[in-house]
Amino acid sequence: MSTEAPVSVRQKTIEETLTANVQASFANCADPRLKQLMQSLVTHLHAFVREVRLTEAEWNKAIEFLTAVGHITDDRRQEFILLSDVLGVSMQTINVNNEAVGEATEATVFGPFFVNDAPEIPNGGDIAGAAPGQPCWIEGTITDTYGNPVPRARIEVWEADEDGFYDVQYADGRVSGRGHLLADEEGRYSFWGLTPTPYPIPHDGPVGSMLEATGRSPMRASHLHFMVSAQGLRTLVTHIFVAGDELLKYDTVFGVKQSLIKDFVEQSPGTPTPDGRDLGHTTWARTRFDIVLAPEDSQ
Repeated sequence: MSTEAPVSVRQKTIEETLTANVQASFANCADPRLKQLMQSLVTHLHAFVREVRLTEAEWNKAIEFLTAVGHITDDRRQEFILLSDVLGVSMQTINVNNEAVGEATEATVFGPFFVNDAPEIPNGGDIAGAAPGQPCWIEGTITDTYGNPVPRARIEVWEADEDGFYDVQYADGRVSGRGHLLADEEGRYSFWGLTPTPYPIPHDGPVGSMLEATGRSPMRASHLHFMVSAQGLRTLVTHIFVAGDELLKYDTVFGVKQSLIKDFVEQSPGTPTPDGRDLGHTTWARTRFDIVLAPEDSQ
């Protein structure tokens, strides 16, 4: 129960009048959507300030925090996206904009490590490159919500190595752990990657400090990113997670959905691979991810 003293009727009137005046300042906005966004933003921001009885010192601290987020952001690091992710805003925006349609595969967060123009690999090729980690065979089909195969769908995939780093986090310009391929004429796809492992989001900046101050972990559950597109169908941005990962309940960006948790089955050394690849005395894993794309007009 709050220990704050009750707010007087006079004080409430002062505060409500200010909110109404700020809302009215947008009354002549020619863009109706922008007008709606700004007036609603004012409503909720003012309500937050009034609900928690925000102090001037706390507001100044918040401004310092946002300034620090801006200062650390550059063309390789987007701290504002990170902030959005850990507050669940990114995931909620995805939920709002990817309405559930039939058996369509669920979307989840995009993340900050996608790169345009990733190298093309053949169906059955290898995205891992020289990245360290356990080899993993990933396969599946791509269909629409009526069960029809989607031929030649474009599949973008990217992931961290077993040390928890994406290629763009290294300074040597390497390209590994990412690529794109096309499904075959019957919507089938397959490729070699790495068995996903957990890793922390970048936590050496203001967002990391916020997580530490609030007792939250920076760790992400093990995952492999996908972006799948085809003409006439809604582009899917998602990833799959490893069944049994202890972090599934604590993913710091709230990206886990039950339907995206998959079994990654470890294979003993010497187990024949689907494409005849010789892995010697190395263990490897395999998983299946069947993807269903929603109609384009179901945004």
